[in-house]
Amino acid sequence: MVSDPGVCPSLAKDGAPRCALKSFCRRIPVSAPLAGVGLLITFLSTFGCLVRAPGLSVSMAEGDTLISVDYEVFGKVQGVFFRKYTQAEGKKLGLVGWVQNTDQGTVQGQLQGPTSKVRHMQEWLETRGSPKSHIDKASFNNEKVILKLDYSDFQIVK
Repeated sequence: MVSDPGVCPSLAKDGAPRCALKSFCRRIPVSAPLAGVGLLITFLSTFGCLVRAPGLSVSMAEGDTLISVDYEVFGKVQGVFFRKYTQAEGKKLGLVGWVQNTDQGTVQGQLQGPTSKVRHMQEWLETRGSPKSHIDKASFNNEKVILKLDYSDFQIVK
């Protein structure tokens, strides 16, 4: 953890930069304009510098990108509380999105959140589901990086 999140950790005690590109590791004020902060964080991280902007969580500063992915689960997934368990697991992981039954006997929906959490939920959808379900397969489509979440919680769509 960096003691002063607005200062490059590779600065020596006397303030002299120790990183590969000395001109880029000067004191960076935390109040700097947030435009392009993602690019700045990525660029500085290549030289061992971590700069955390106000309001940016530690996990996001360390690169846990937000993604969105659509899914469909095949098998015995209707009439077995699959949607309810999916909603509970999504909420437990801090994800947002939705889940619904289809006329074809499958369950479909969308997941949004940090990549690591979405990956965990994808594995859950492929292998666990609700206790009485039997999953044949799960498909995931339209995965994309997003800048902000489109939903505020995880909903069951009727």
